[in-house]
Amino acid sequence: MGAQRTLIIAAGGTGGHMFPAQALAEEMLKAGWQVKLSTDARGARFISDFPSEVTVQIVDSASFGRGGLLAKLLTPLHLIKGVLSATWRMLIERPSAVAGFGGYPAFPAMAAAWITRRPRMIHEQNGVLGRVNRLFARRVNQVACGMWPTDLPSGVEGIHTGNPVRASVLERESAQFIEPGDYPMSILVMGGSQGARILSDVVPGAIALLPESILKNLRVSHQARAEDVEAVRQRYADCGVTADVEIFFDDVPSRLAEAQLVVSRAGASSIADIAVIGRPAIFIPLAAALRDEQTANAKGLVDAGAALMITEDDLTALGLAREIEAILTDGPRAIKMANAAKAFGKPEATQSLALIVEDLVFGDKI
Repeated sequence: MGAQRTLIIAAGGTGGHMFPAQALAEEMLKAGWQVKLSTDARGARFISDFPSEVTVQIVDSASFGRGGLLAKLLTPLHLIKGVLSATWRMLIERPSAVAGFGGYPAFPAMAAAWITRRPRMIHEQNGVLGRVNRLFARRVNQVACGMWPTDLPSGVEGIHTGNPVRASVLERESAQFIEPGDYPMSILVMGGSQGARILSDVVPGAIALLPESILKNLRVSHQARAEDVEAVRQRYADCGVTADVEIFFDDVPSRLAEAQLVVSRAGASSIADIAVIGRPAIFIPLAAALRDEQTANAKGLVDAGAALMITEDDLTALGLAREIEAILTDGPRAIKMANAAKAFGKPEATQSLALIVEDLVFGDKI
């Protein structure tokens, strides 16, 4: 291996863990580091977009939240096997640093890094630590936070790095916000795969309640589940609104840049995109989220005056219509919200994570 610096990235489970891990991998490769990804079979589903220079190490892992009773009973054995394997490998390879991004697939490598006392950090995408990140928060040299504030254990300090965003989002960071007025306006509705249904049920009805002075200028881009697409299209057509309703938009950054308002769930990646581009938003956090992390995610932008938050229990077509109308008829308020979102954004998130890794190895924190 020679004198080349090596970073082990521990992540997996969902794309939410893997995307910032990929961003850091790309940044460290550019800086001349060797990068290895430690994940399990589930995490390996997301590695196709990782640079080919990244070495993938598959370890044994499991989650207490998946499978039947037998699978849950076997989870500790899988984790112990994964930790032993990762520890042996780490003793031999002695990586320069280890960065964890959460999810049970990250557990073996993070445990091994703690056992072998390698310089280590974690990055949490949400405003509430996941189970694995919470377990290691007191056992790492640094905690990087995608959201701010983040609910951290007592005595643990974090650094607000933000969540890495895609290059296509960064390209629109400088897109000017056009305040709402008596000309074409756009609303972007984003629900995500788990949270799209309630938005499909409520948002078209709220749009239909808006005054004609707004409706005549309005166009809507709405992400919906496959089974809801036709019904949602019809509801917009019934109120005379031009709407593009699809299961997935591959040009979300462009639609964000053009929007006067975003109505969205409060997933970590969506919030990061909205903040970097800088757009007013109304968030409806997913009530089914295990740790209510979406409410925590939205808090920073709400407190900054960039967004409103409506709980699922309080969400009605009439109430949402009133909030949409209030923003779209008050240009100065919309501009203030857009500017506040942009001030909150962290387009430099990936570079900040890379600096933490460098500091672990060359700074005073180890």
